[in-house]
Amino acid sequence: MRAAYLKEEHEILRRSLRRFLEKEAYPHFEQWEKNGEIPRSFWRKMGAQGYLCPWLEEEYGGVGADFGYSVVINEELERVGTGLIGIGLHNDIVVPYIHQYGTEEQKKRWLPGCTSGDFITAIAMTEPGAGSDLAAIKSNASRAGDHYILNGEKTFITNGIHADLVLVVCKTDTKADPPHKGISLLMVEKGTEGFKKGKQLNKVGLHSQDTAELIFEDSKVPTDNLIGKEGEGFYYLMKHLQQERLIVAIGGIAASERMLELTISYVKGRKAFGQSIASFQNTQFKLVELQTEVEIGRTFLDRTITAHMNGQDVVKEVSMAKWWITELTKKVASECLQLHGGYGYMEEYEIARRFRDAPVAAIYAGSNEIMKTIIAKKIGLV
Repeated sequence: MRAAYLKEEHEILRRSLRRFLEKEAYPHFEQWEKNGEIPRSFWRKMGAQGYLCPWLEEEYGGVGADFGYSVVINEELERVGTGLIGIGLHNDIVVPYIHQYGTEEQKKRWLPGCTSGDFITAIAMTEPGAGSDLAAIKSNASRAGDHYILNGEKTFITNGIHADLVLVVCKTDTKADPPHKGISLLMVEKGTEGFKKGKQLNKVGLHSQDTAELIFEDSKVPTDNLIGKEGEGFYYLMKHLQQERLIVAIGGIAASERMLELTISYVKGRKAFGQSIASFQNTQFKLVELQTEVEIGRTFLDRTITAHMNGQDVVKEVSMAKWWITELTKKVASECLQLHGGYGYMEEYEIARRFRDAPVAAIYAGSNEIMKTIIAKKIGLV
């Protein structure tokens, strides 16, 4: 059943993107996992085909596409592997800050490179001592003439190694009360004095996705790189986290669908006791239950996407989708690996990679515990 927001133009995009990925991504993805990175050449190929930030206006290299394009692109990238999540972060999480809050000069300077793949972006929120509690960040920037002097350390930064542009969440007023009113957003460019990229982090999963530590030691950031207004950063983040969490839910449901596809194919071909595993009632019941839950998740997600595209406030629904779908993704990964038997534990089988990649979605973009706290407030419990 096709979602109401998907039109023929979206299906044309899906078919062309799938053909592109079958040539440029699927044959190489396992090697990218071993190398620990998605090559920059792939980003540029994505840009050349119009798959980076297609929602931007033509003057910046986009085609003015709607969010349905983003849904299709994120789904198809997830089908290749969750390690491609950094492209979705660039397309639909970081670049929108430039587009919505940037000056015209900033847009002209950065957005064309974001659509071509010449600029890869990252957002630096999390610190060694601050994750979900953004108001507790220690990174700070003080004005010094036409520059800010930025100091701090960030960790778990998606696209951290490759990033040319890093949107840094920092405090420009360390004495603000309450503390979140002192938060601002600075765009730090690769090569900025005092900006160093630390080691690439060795993760349980998402091996091809470059996650890094970033260090700022008296970094000189031009005041022209302030995104929006000083002290408004926290409010910008709260507004855009709705779409960020929606992107995570979209990836989660696409991953679940892919794992079921893999497992149904496997159990049909695998024989035990003279018959296919698919003929056993336990196998049938397990897969029927999972398929039903995934269909329910897909239906709720599509409804939420439609509301988001219509400009509605869906913070509650997005929070519900994010926690429920990512928990479901972990469940699907575990059950599908079990149905693969010993082969599911072998790295040569895709389900093993999917099993490793699944858990982190319940942590990033706000942990699922935070999602439940948000929902509690929205339904009047707090």
